[in-house]
Amino acid sequence: MGVTTVTDVRPTSGADGGVLHTLFRSDQGGHEQVVLCQDRESGLKAVIALHSTALGPALGGTRFYPYASEEEAVRDALNLSRGMSYKNALAGLDHGGGKAVIIGDPDLIKTEELLLAYGRFVASLGGRYVTACDVGTYVQDMDVVARENPWTTGRSPENGGAGDSSVLTAFGVFQGMRAAAQTQWGEPTLRGRRVGVAGVGKVGHHLVDHLVEDGAEVVVTDVRAEAVERVVARHPQVTAVTDADVLVRTPLDVYAPCALGGALNDDSVAALTATVVCGAANNQLAHPGVEKDLADRGILYAPDYVVNAGGVIQVADELHGFDFDRAKAKATLIFDTTLAIFDRAKADGIPPAVAADRLADQRMAEARAARGAVAATR
Repeated sequence: MGVTTVTDVRPTSGADGGVLHTLFRSDQGGHEQVVLCQDRESGLKAVIALHSTALGPALGGTRFYPYASEEEAVRDALNLSRGMSYKNALAGLDHGGGKAVIIGDPDLIKTEELLLAYGRFVASLGGRYVTACDVGTYVQDMDVVARENPWTTGRSPENGGAGDSSVLTAFGVFQGMRAAAQTQWGEPTLRGRRVGVAGVGKVGHHLVDHLVEDGAEVVVTDVRAEAVERVVARHPQVTAVTDADVLVRTPLDVYAPCALGGALNDDSVAALTATVVCGAANNQLAHPGVEKDLADRGILYAPDYVVNAGGVIQVADELHGFDFDRAKAKATLIFDTTLAIFDRAKADGIPPAVAADRLADQRMAEARAARGAVAATR
């Protein structure tokens, strides 16, 4: 196994600030460490990005995806790990943010040998990074990874874990959506509202369950026909449209992006009919400035890393001996956190995404200051 570690992400000399400065986006706070791994025997090519350990060991899932290039994979790891720092901070967890990506099509190259090699890769960080499931990885995969790496969550109950984290992820998104409804319409319910869910996979189909139970009218789409068929079979009153482009143009009260990131871009925001956006996907804003475009159109945006924190709350609880009721109670607080962000955004005259960033930055800065004060007394 070959491992390359990059720890110095400060700007270097030169007109463009240097390649590392560009890659690690130090304009957004920089990354503490990025580790690249290649295991030729198993075919593993992976990246782990640690954005911050100010609050504790970095915690975040492992994404297994057929990226178009290694550069795209690194960029995704950087963006996702930064989001995890903010997510964990606002979820009240004593964890920093990290994320791993494995490059390749999991349907073609995922093997036990590859997952074991990846486990050794994570273990080489000595606990600075705690991994879990993400797109393309599942509970049974984490059971294999855990055979080589003790810092693994999202395992099956039979192997000491909490099982599928998508259950509490969807529950947390629903709590965030209730908070948005309270702010936008005065009641914390989606009853009688039309909600469009883009992506009804691991998380999205659980979200549909909550919405139907709450009395919402639900419209769905997914790139996989079988995912849509499963939801409609379970809830015949749910309707489906062909793709996300059609969904954003469909008359809606709430739009819930629950697939991959970048769903909110110039085109989709301009076409949106919904006045609330609240979904499970990570990194929904395609580029800086989209949050202002949403606010300018009067669309209330629930920051993704706030409302989709239920899963990370679950896997963090697993490290202390998993108790579902305890984890669910903590995920319920996403409602209060989301309301507090909306209130601060209104008071400061800023978009909710900016308000959320400021609150997360404040918690991480306070943790760094406290750590520095302790070090100074030694």
